[in-house]
Amino acid sequence: MRKQRMSTNEMPKSRGRDMFARSKRVLRLLSSFFRLFPYKIRRNIFNSLRYMRGKRGLALRYALLYTLVRSCGDNVAIFQDVYIMNPRHLSIGDNVSIHPFCYIDGGSSPEERHGVYIGDDVSIAHGCTIFPGNHRFDSPEIAIKEQGVEPGFVRIENNVWLGAKVSVLNNVTVATGCVLAAGAVVNKDTLPDGIYAGVPAKRVKERY
Repeated sequence: MRKQRMSTNEMPKSRGRDMFARSKRVLRLLSSFFRLFPYKIRRNIFNSLRYMRGKRGLALRYALLYTLVRSCGDNVAIFQDVYIMNPRHLSIGDNVSIHPFCYIDGGSSPEERHGVYIGDDVSIAHGCTIFPGNHRFDSPEIAIKEQGVEPGFVRIENNVWLGAKVSVLNNVTVATGCVLAAGAVVNKDTLPDGIYAGVPAKRVKERY
């Protein structure tokens, strides 16, 4: 018999959520302070904190990220050595963790339908890559790197786990409840509550 899916609101609180709840007011004050600076300066400060370890690094990166992205929820942990490019076009939900050596690019298009959306209760393990775009390569007379990028989107819905070194490619939606096995390359939309593995990623089983 198929088990009923637990909603994200019913999930037990973690130590990280409790710590965020205690620190939320201070973090919001920090974000308000950072907003006094121009966007470019805030982005440069955020990048300079990439290698800071520990709770101080987590707090400062969150407070800055909150001022840089389209939207940002509560309890978002950006660990050290994470590269976030074009954060203006990035939306992040609640209770999200992004672990070291990940590369996330919001893309260059300001249109709302483009960019990266990460839902609630998402865990992104070490070394993942998320990029909403593809290089154009249709002209034989122009070098590929000079042909620009076709903008797109990546949407990661709620309660998703990306294993280490997963790549999510352009115009892909990762459905609620999915697990993406380490090293998977996801080039097509997934169905809810599936476990996906391989290159390209295929559904290998259901979670329950």
